[in-house]
Amino acid sequence: MKWTITKKAIAAALVALPVVITLYLMFIVLHGPITNVSRRSKATGDLKVVAERIVATEATPQFKFETVPTPVRPNAATSARFTLVTGGRDLNGAPLGKLQSGFLPSGPDAPHENFFFKDGADGGRIGVDLNQAMDIQQVNTYSWHTTDRGPQVYKLYASDGTAAGFNPGPGATLDPLTVGWKLLASVDTRPKSGAPGGQYGVSITSPGGIVGHYRYLLFDCKRTEDVDRWVNTFYSEIDIVAK
Repeated sequence: MKWTITKKAIAAALVALPVVITLYLMFIVLHGPITNVSRRSKATGDLKVVAERIVATEATPQFKFETVPTPVRPNAATSARFTLVTGGRDLNGAPLGKLQSGFLPSGPDAPHENFFFKDGADGGRIGVDLNQAMDIQQVNTYSWHTTDRGPQVYKLYASDGTAAGFNPGPGATLDPLTVGWKLLASVDTRPKSGAPGGQYGVSITSPGGIVGHYRYLLFDCKRTEDVDRWVNTFYSEIDIVAK
């Protein structure tokens, strides 16, 4: 079939072009800039993982995302017991308690206002004891840095602590699934291309409203790449929202 482009068709296209441009600009205003966020994050069962990124030039201390909830204070993590199960804290960063304090970093490169693992280490495991089993609605994690320390890479496990042989602090070589833990989600927010700097928010939820009835959570965190030593994520806050 042979197609012929007429002057009338060209004129119609030129008339429609401003309308298309206007609609696109309206989308940007209403929904914000389209950012390149990895789709590698996934959840198990009926759970849902939403990951968002605010590019470095537009991030603010308010951590305001389009879909991921803004950090809340207080939440179930505020009174929980956080422990460093494996790995070591970088002494240039904040203590582990920073993750439950509710105080967010004031800028994109603020080591003393973020928790991160030692340089050169491949992350580590953070344990959270909520003191009692409860219905969890959301698990939200936040990070912020100018470059490679911005993205989040971790696996989230959970347990009510009643399984036979349950181990609340599985070492680095011990698979949590073999000692009473359940894998809830695998999170990886590294961009597919381009600079990784910026503010990242992750929200793990369930369409049914309840992620599960758990007392213990385990964050198995990994570094964001293998070339540089300084690539352990600047974690700013962990929120656990209970029913």
